Amino acid sequence: MTTITRTVPASEGFRGGIDVRVSLRDDAGSGRSAFDGAWFPRSRDLAVELPELIAALERRGVRVERFTYALDAWQPVPRKLEVQGRTVRTGGFRSMDPGVVCLLWAGGTRRADLLVVPPETDVLTGARALRLCTRRGLPSSPSMVLAAARSTPLPQVPASRAV
Repeated sequence: MTTITRTVPASEGFRGGIDVRVSLRDDAGSGRSAFDGAWFPRSRDLAVELPELIAALERRGVRVERFTYALDAWQPVPRKLEVQGRTVRTGGFRSMDPGVVCLLWAGGTRRADLLVVPPETDVLTGARALRLCTRRGLPSSPSMVLAAARSTPLPQVPASRAV
C-alpha cells in the first residue's frame, strides 16, 4: 500500500481563516458521555477538513495523534497527514458509524468520539448539534442527536406592529 503525505504549513490560514466548527466537552476523553463533542465539516473531503480540525483542536490543548473514520462516509484521505510540522495517522474502517469520528491523543491513552454533523446540514441545526454534544445525558445515536437539534424550537421574532 502506498503512503501519501500531505503537508499543511502552520502559517497557512486554512481557507482564509474560516473558523472550524467543532465543540469539545471539558471532560473529553473521559468516557463519561456517548459523545465528547461534535464536528460540523464543510465538505466530505478529509484531506481538506482534517488538517483544519487537528489545528483547531491543538489550539484547545488536544494534540491528535490518530484519527479514525467511517471509510464509506468520506472521500479518500492519505494514511498520514503532516499538520503543523508533525504527522497524524488516519484510518478508515467500514465497521464505524458514519456519524462518528474518533480521535486519539496522549500516546493513545485518551480517546474522544465526535459526532459528525453532515456538511449538508443547515447552519442553525448544525450549531444546535454542536451545542447539544457538550451536554450530559445525550442519546447515544448520532441520528437521535441530530433529530433533537432539528426539533429545537426556532427563535421567535416578534411581529412588528403597524402604527
